[in-house]
Amino acid sequence: MKKLLIYCLIFAFTIIPASAKQTQKDIEHAKNTVMYLNIDWWENYKDDILIQHLKELYESNYDLKNAELKIKENEKIVKMQFADELPQLSFDGFLSRDFRSSIQRYGNMVIPSYAQNNFQLPLTASYEIDIWGKNRLKTKSTQQYLEMVKQAERATYIALTSDFAAEYFNLIKCDKLLSIQNELIKIQQEIVSKTEEKYSVGLATLNDLLAEQRMLTTLKEEKNNLEEKQEVLISNLRIYLAKRDGDIERADYGKLVLLQNIPSELNSDIIENRPDFLQQEANIKRVGYDVRVAKRELLPNIVIFGQIGFNAYRLNSLVNSSSQLFNAGIMPSVDLFSGGRKLAFLKLKKYQFDEALNDYQKTILEDIKELNVSMHEFKTAKKNYDESFSRFNLQNKTYSLMSDKREIGSASDLDVLYNREALLITQKDEVSNKINCLISTITLYKAAGGKNLYKVNEAI
Repeated sequence: MKKLLIYCLIFAFTIIPASAKQTQKDIEHAKNTVMYLNIDWWENYKDDILIQHLKELYESNYDLKNAELKIKENEKIVKMQFADELPQLSFDGFLSRDFRSSIQRYGNMVIPSYAQNNFQLPLTASYEIDIWGKNRLKTKSTQQYLEMVKQAERATYIALTSDFAAEYFNLIKCDKLLSIQNELIKIQQEIVSKTEEKYSVGLATLNDLLAEQRMLTTLKEEKNNLEEKQEVLISNLRIYLAKRDGDIERADYGKLVLLQNIPSELNSDIIENRPDFLQQEANIKRVGYDVRVAKRELLPNIVIFGQIGFNAYRLNSLVNSSSQLFNAGIMPSVDLFSGGRKLAFLKLKKYQFDEALNDYQKTILEDIKELNVSMHEFKTAKKNYDESFSRFNLQNKTYSLMSDKREIGSASDLDVLYNREALLITQKDEVSNKINCLISTITLYKAAGGKNLYKVNEAI
């Protein structure tokens, strides 16, 4: 027994240093987060400014920093639980002085009043023999929870980068729409001016003039709304990048390119790459381990314990051979009656396991639904853009014909202005649908679990 205690003490002091393990974990985590950023996918948009912003987001965003801290917190929880699988060693020093104020009798032996020192310097070791594997299962359970937190971090990366990119493109759209709106206002002001001239010579009615003036106020109101939306988008993007002020650099609308050859069909198996799906898988495993732990709680615990050190009544004899202290033993324990607490705990964990299975099935259905909806939105956005682009080209031809008519004197300046205005309104639809088409690819990327859509069917 003495040798067993010594071996336990040696094992407790020869554990691999935690710092070396933690350094390796930090390196692996850094590689994972770079993968979560998925720069290869974002490079398909051919926008260097967007890529630069995403890298800045990676470095500065507070939600990503908190997600990383959650990983580190739960790594420590796993380590704390793993500690229960190892021998425990403690030093419980005890120094006291007893004062006996009355005479004590033990039969014929009389002990008078006295004062006495007591010095105890023991090392106490204990080890719960995990013959049922209960502590190992608890560690596995915490490891599965850590896996859930890792998937939550990955989900945060996918959501933040996708939301940032969507708002970035919306800001570019807002810039372009404002430019068009300013031109529309300028044209409408010319229309109002020319209508006033016609009204002054009796070639236009008052209702015609008022209608054009109302249109001008409507266009100005739309401009005000666009300016407000622009400021809101800039403020939102600042928050993503952890900036308090300053403008947000962005590309010009004319440099945006639509993604081509995106797969028109995605296999439903792609949901197995989604963070929420992997979280539910890990949750089932975690609760499964908890159920097995609850069953083993009904079995006896066996603890090996021992002490080694010194015990003396005088300081000068503390380290003498006669003052050596050693004791060891085995302590089995089992709860004979606990009021049904352990059985209730076991049933609780079984209910939680059934709940986890239901959540898993529900997640599969919701993921498939989100994937299908995102694919339909992408297809519709692409069709709408194609139609608006065709309409814009047709209106552009109409405007060119009207300009030619004016050159030969068969159309007025007002006719040209009206056609130019109609062309700009059509262009606004084309701009909105182009950005919506870009954003729909981002939504589809998000639904596919942050996987590059050009590689999404490779593993299937």
